Amino acid sequence: MEKFFTFVANHWILSSLFVGLLGALIFTERQRAGKALTPQQVVMLLNRETGVVVDVREKKEVSEGTILGAINIPFNKLKERSSELEKYKDKELIIADKMGQHSGMAVKTLAAAGFKNVKRLSGGMVEWRSANLPVAKK
Repeated sequence: MEKFFTFVANHWILSSLFVGLLGALIFTERQRAGKALTPQQVVMLLNRETGVVVDVREKKEVSEGTILGAINIPFNKLKERSSELEKYKDKELIIADKMGQHSGMAVKTLAAAGFKNVKRLSGGMVEWRSANLPVAKK
């Protein structure tokens, strides 16, 4: 531990940059749109029939497997096709993508379209599969 403090004292500029970048990373991660749900939380919502999954992957990726009952609207068409989700406004919309990279923007897009209760699947379909949860082939 003494070596750590010596390093910080001798390299205070480097240490300050590290702390600043770490703070910026934490800030940007917190600013991502929508609350993240674990796969287990999504399963509970689906079992209670209070949630609907919107898969924003392309058709090719969805054909490899998706969450049972998920609605597929590709991310690049989400703005134009958001009206298809109007009948689910009273339910929680759960955005699922491949690894979580597009879900934040999809949540923002739907929030701008007037949807209030939109969340995202943490880690996307990769996390869903790693939890050994079932997928349906389309």
